[in-house]
Amino acid sequence: MTDPIDLPAEDAKLVTLARGARGRVGAAEGAAVRDETGRTYSGATVALPGLAVSAVALAVAQAAASGARGLEAVVVVGAGDALSGSDLDAVRALGGPGVPVLHAAPDGSVVARAGS
Repeated sequence: MTDPIDLPAEDAKLVTLARGARGRVGAAEGAAVRDETGRTYSGATVALPGLAVSAVALAVAQAAASGARGLEAVVVVGAGDALSGSDLDAVRALGGPGVPVLHAAPDGSVVARAGS
């Protein structure tokens, strides 16, 4: 496993949270977000008959439901390296444009960095 030691501690924490969310349920993706006050929220992909929610959408929704007014960062752990259009919309709806988005492989190594 590649340790994301080159990341600031608060971003490395998001990688750990996203990996944990993904691993607990064996989901395709895990995600974690940090709001404007430093609180963190995580989620995993939900794929049930009649209910599909992405990991990013779930983490953003949890932040919004907890009263967050903005986002500082987003981490997604899984196979992809870009957010879907609906995930970008969710991040921008709460965080506005330019929120840093890190994509990490399942082992935690960061494979891509982008802005929302």
